[in-house]
Amino acid sequence: MFATRQKISLAATLLTVWLCLLLVAAPAARGAEELALPDIGNPSGNVLTPAEERRLGRAFMRSIRNSLPVIQDPLLSAYIQSLGERLTSANEDAAGNFEFFLINSPQINAFAGPGGYIGVFAGLITTTESESELASVVAHEVAHVSQKHLVRTYDAVNRMSLPAAAVAIAAVIIGAATDNPDAAVAAATGIQAGMMQREINFTRAHEEEADSIGIKTLAAAGFDPTAMPVFFSRMGKASRLYDNGKLPEFLRTHPVTSNRIADAYGRAGDFPYQQRRDSLAYHLARERLRVMAFNNAAEGIAFYSKALADGRYRNEAAHRYGYALSLTAARRYTQADELLTGLLQKHPDQIEYVAAKAELEKLSGQAALGVETLKRGLSEHPGNYPLSIYYAQALLDLGRPREVKPILERQLNGRPDDTLLYKLLAQASGDAGEKTQGHQYLAEYYYHTGALNSAVMQLEIALKDRTLDYYESARMAARLKEIRAEEQDLEARDR
Repeated sequence: MFATRQKISLAATLLTVWLCLLLVAAPAARGAEELALPDIGNPSGNVLTPAEERRLGRAFMRSIRNSLPVIQDPLLSAYIQSLGERLTSANEDAAGNFEFFLINSPQINAFAGPGGYIGVFAGLITTTESESELASVVAHEVAHVSQKHLVRTYDAVNRMSLPAAAVAIAAVIIGAATDNPDAAVAAATGIQAGMMQREINFTRAHEEEADSIGIKTLAAAGFDPTAMPVFFSRMGKASRLYDNGKLPEFLRTHPVTSNRIADAYGRAGDFPYQQRRDSLAYHLARERLRVMAFNNAAEGIAFYSKALADGRYRNEAAHRYGYALSLTAARRYTQADELLTGLLQKHPDQIEYVAAKAELEKLSGQAALGVETLKRGLSEHPGNYPLSIYYAQALLDLGRPREVKPILERQLNGRPDDTLLYKLLAQASGDAGEKTQGHQYLAEYYYHTGALNSAVMQLEIALKDRTLDYYESARMAARLKEIRAEEQDLEARDR
């Protein structure tokens, strides 16, 4: 039964306040002696059932996709997911599935949502000076999830329906993690100061716990555990260059104090120093994001040609890769091909180089050659997500949709929330003449991007197909009923 409007409004306000404090409260000071973490409850406690937490997380993610520019680039998505999975494997409390995704924004920040959904802004990756620094922030966010900080906060107002709660959580995170935090703070009006102070103390404990477990996770995953205090220190120095009203988003949501830095150094000192070389994938991801941020291809060409000529780069191969991408975008295919050929000679199995070569071949009028390049890549890396996506897109461009569906459907088995897969499957089904299935896939695409009304319309169209058998029709009708119920719940919340 849906909550009344009054209950939803009150719960949303309380949840907004508590989550806002969770995101922006500074950690408590640490004394000279070792600080014992406060007991804030067993993270394995069942605040929500696993099924409820998954539902809350998925609804949260739909709201995020509907509000922020989530990057759908297969290579970048695969990299951040791979990094995240390495960290979750090293965190003994990180049970269940985690989904890591990137936000196309120069802001320096990251956030954790319920159900294991962790967002990383592009600006964080391009700002970090090592992969361990990036991992330190992600490990901190993983700890928020593994210790169920958000879920335990949600428990205080669990009279809300899950879809409404998910929207409230997303609204607060967007307000606090972007350059519009006032939207989240505004809901605090009218809450007693005593309640707010109690929650501030609670969220300080959350931050301490996330730092501590994050550093432990870094060490267990083979990253440099001192990377967290090093990054904090660099951010702390940067904060002196800004007025309080113009702080980078990371400094608003992860306040850096001298005590916090000292605390992190102290905890990192408990682990042996690990000198670790950054992966090539990290450097390639940084340059791919940099290329995406340029205003035009000429800007990228000027940047990379000068950096390579002056020897000013962190990784030469990655800079050559960025240069090749910029040259390709400028249609200077011969120069780009020379660069990519040289890169492939040294690393013939590097996914990023294979995909860039195939893209160049397609754009230069050799689409069939590009398909063969991707096919060879998949034979070397069976089931690889980025190559599967690029191969499917290339086949669609050549008018071969029936070959595409089995490739994408295999990927969908392990990525049931992937919006890009649903979008491509909708196109492949439509191009293959399977219009009803195309509407079903398009409905799922709209649903997972938060456009519930459009999802309902697509299913209604699909159900008009008189050739559907009983079981398929019943399954689709049940899905339609489920989405309509969620849509009505959100409408009730907004009234």
